[in-house]
Amino acid sequence: MSPLGEEIALLIRQTGPIGIDRYMSLCLGHPVHGYYRTRDPLGARGDFTTAPEISQMFGELIGLWVAAIRGMLDPAAQPRLVELGPGRGTLMADALRALGSVLPDAAIDLHLVETSPPLRAAQAAALSRHRPTWHEGLAGLPEGPVIAIANEFFDCLPVRQFARTERGWCERLVGLSAAGGLAFGLAPDPEPGIRAEAPPGALLTLPSAGLGVMRDLAARLTRAGGVLLLIDYGHVAPGFGDTLQALSRHRFADPLAEPGEADLTAHVDFAALAQAARGEGARVHGPVEQRDFLLDLGLLARAERLKRAASPAQGAAIEAAVARLTDPAGGGMGRLFKVMAVSGPGLAGVPGLPPP
Repeated sequence: MSPLGEEIALLIRQTGPIGIDRYMSLCLGHPVHGYYRTRDPLGARGDFTTAPEISQMFGELIGLWVAAIRGMLDPAAQPRLVELGPGRGTLMADALRALGSVLPDAAIDLHLVETSPPLRAAQAAALSRHRPTWHEGLAGLPEGPVIAIANEFFDCLPVRQFARTERGWCERLVGLSAAGGLAFGLAPDPEPGIRAEAPPGALLTLPSAGLGVMRDLAARLTRAGGVLLLIDYGHVAPGFGDTLQALSRHRFADPLAEPGEADLTAHVDFAALAQAARGEGARVHGPVEQRDFLLDLGLLARAERLKRAASPAQGAAIEAAVARLTDPAGGGMGRLFKVMAVSGPGLAGVPGLPPP
C-alpha cells in the first residue's frame, strides 16, 4: 500500500469509514502525498493527456472565443482572465497568442487557480511574460467581472456517492477489509434528503464540491458580470451509475489500490451544475458536445491554414489531432466531452453555444 494509503487506513481505524468526497480530497490534495501536490501528471510520461496537449488549435480557438466575449462585455469593465486548473499553462499560452493576434493592445490581467507546486512551476515557465497571479482557490480572486476557463477542472472535484438499498439511499464509504486493505462499504443508515427513484443496487453520484464551486462562480457572474466556459467529460442528463475512476499511466486503475499515486475523477453532471448556476441568477448556455463547439468555432478552417505551411508529416499530425478532438464515437473526445457556458444575466448568447 502507498504511504498515503497507510495514512488513510490509520485514519479509518481511528475514526471509522470516510466518504468518497473525503477520500478524493486526500488522494488528490494531501499536502505531502497528494497526487496533484507531487507531480506533473500530463503527457506521454504522465497519466493522462488533455485537449490542449493534443493540439495548439484547441487553445487558439479558446483564445478567439475569449476575444469575442471581451467584445460583448462592457469595454470599460476590463474583465480579468481566469483559468481554473491550468495544467502546464499550454491552453492559456495558445489562447493568449491567438487573443493577441486579434486584440494586440488588449490589457491582460491573468489569474490562475492552481494548488499543485509542480504545475505552478510549469505555468510560470509558459506564461511568465503575462505576469500571472496564482490563487489556491476562488476566494482569493479580486472582485470584478471575469472571463473564466475551466477545462477538465470539475471532473476532479470531490463527489459523494449513494447506493440504493431496501432501507433507502445509503452513502458509499471507504473502510477496511478483513485483511486490512481499503474497501468500499455503505453507511448503515440511509440519507433522508435524497428523493430519487431507482431500483435497489443503483448508484447515485452527487457533485458536492462542484456544486459549491459553481454556486460561488455563478453568484459572482450575476453580481459582477462575465462568463465561465466549462469543458469536461460527463453527461447532460441525470442518471445512475459509477463513474468514479482512477487513471495511471494512461490506463484505468483500481481507485483504492494506491492512494495518491493515480488520478481520481468522476464524470461531470452538467445538469446539476446548470441547475446550481440558474439558482444563483446566472444564465446557462448549452451544453453541447465538444465536437460541435470546436467545429462551430472554426476548427477545420484553422487546421487547413496550419497545413498550408506544414510538411506532409506535420499535416498528417494536424489531421490526426482534429480527428482526436472531434471523434464522435461513443468513447471519443468529440462526444464524451461537453461544453457549457455560464454568464451574468445581461449576456444573451455566447459563440459556439445555443442561447439559453
